[in-house]
Amino acid sequence: MTTIRQGDTVRIHYTGTLLDGKVFDSSDGRDPLEFAVGSGQIIPGLDAALPGMAIGEKKRVEVPCTEAYGPINPGMRQQIPREGIPDDIPLDPGSQLQMQTPDGQAVPVTVVDSDEATVTLDANHPLAGQDLIFDIEIVSIN
Repeated sequence: MTTIRQGDTVRIHYTGTLLDGKVFDSSDGRDPLEFAVGSGQIIPGLDAALPGMAIGEKKRVEVPCTEAYGPINPGMRQQIPREGIPDDIPLDPGSQLQMQTPDGQAVPVTVVDSDEATVTLDANHPLAGQDLIFDIEIVSIN
């Protein structure tokens, strides 16, 4: 029986949930996710759970935030003057925006708070600080 080793290209079906059971992502109704094991293409905690698994095998993997998207980094939150944001941009808490770094790189941010003078933006990954659960099934190994 062939089992997964570092460097193998695998295809998996998965459902990712938070500890409260809320689904945040799933391959249900889509093609399986394909990636090379150990290549850094997926979060470390899930990647580490795959070696030794075989085609058709299912597993539940609990991934602590430190092996997923990391803890929340307070330095990734920033207050900016509201006057620098066009009036047609939604600033309700939870709104997703895109900022640009001085070198032109796009950075997704979430509006955390706003008042008449400032807007607080958070560039942490939306799942930072969250422990995650993945139910996975191995579809293929190459």
